[in-house]
Amino acid sequence: MSKKDICISIALMCLWGFNFSAIKMGAEQMDPILLTALRFTFAVFPAIFFIRRPPEALTYLIAYGVVFGLGVWGMMVWSITLGVSAGMAGLLMNMSIMSSLALGYFLLREKITVNKIIGAFFAVGGLLASLLVDDGSVPLKALPLALIAAFSWSLLAYIVKSSKTQHVFAFSVWGMLFAPLPLIIFAYISKGSQPFIDLPTQLNSEICFSILFQAYPTTLLGYWIWNKLTVKYPLSTMAPFTLLTPIFGLIGSVIFYNENITPMKLLSFALILSGLAISQWQFRKTEVCKI
Repeated sequence: MSKKDICISIALMCLWGFNFSAIKMGAEQMDPILLTALRFTFAVFPAIFFIRRPPEALTYLIAYGVVFGLGVWGMMVWSITLGVSAGMAGLLMNMSIMSSLALGYFLLREKITVNKIIGAFFAVGGLLASLLVDDGSVPLKALPLALIAAFSWSLLAYIVKSSKTQHVFAFSVWGMLFAPLPLIIFAYISKGSQPFIDLPTQLNSEICFSILFQAYPTTLLGYWIWNKLTVKYPLSTMAPFTLLTPIFGLIGSVIFYNENITPMKLLSFALILSGLAISQWQFRKTEVCKI
């Protein structure tokens, strides 16, 4: 991997990590679900007019949009509104290691290797450690939403893999076309018309920055760069870079929100990131655990 691409990959993880602070900036001032709907609306338009629709079935695109919009980011932004810190949000998203293992085994018939099982145990240990964080950055009422987001992230990967798309960026953009409407419906069902009535008076420079930062550099530019790099290099080369995202997320939260770094929080980070690293490790001879 070239030094240039290594630097680009690290910069991208920094962008994605700091995105959690941008989310918190907007979610503190307006309805989180509506904020997410606006993010995907701007991410899709006008870009979709310049990208040819991929040939995959419409059902895959709809499933991608609903899961990515409502499942991943709708739930994660909601959890941030309920008190999950920007730093811990990025870490909890990586709990997808557990659901990815289960979905891969039961739905894709993937082999479960010893290192993946060990990595999953580390991740569970990290989750349990996060429950002991007592500074209010991981409230119990918000934790289920963050875990739903993590599961949805695994489900998203399953949808993309099942579609067998060869046009990943186009698939992503056209899939996101189906993200805003479920979010808008969910916002209306959960809180009625009030969030929509309040929106014009709530809009300010910080909310606009939050929406546009999520839509363009984070979503469009970020996924375009990531997809180009994953085509250029093996996934086993690129996957470890994602371990940097929660670290940059925590750094951003410390800078912008003065998040307190406690020993238990560091232990949670260490366990979950170690679990991810172990699960990604490539052995020359990998044992298969029959279940």
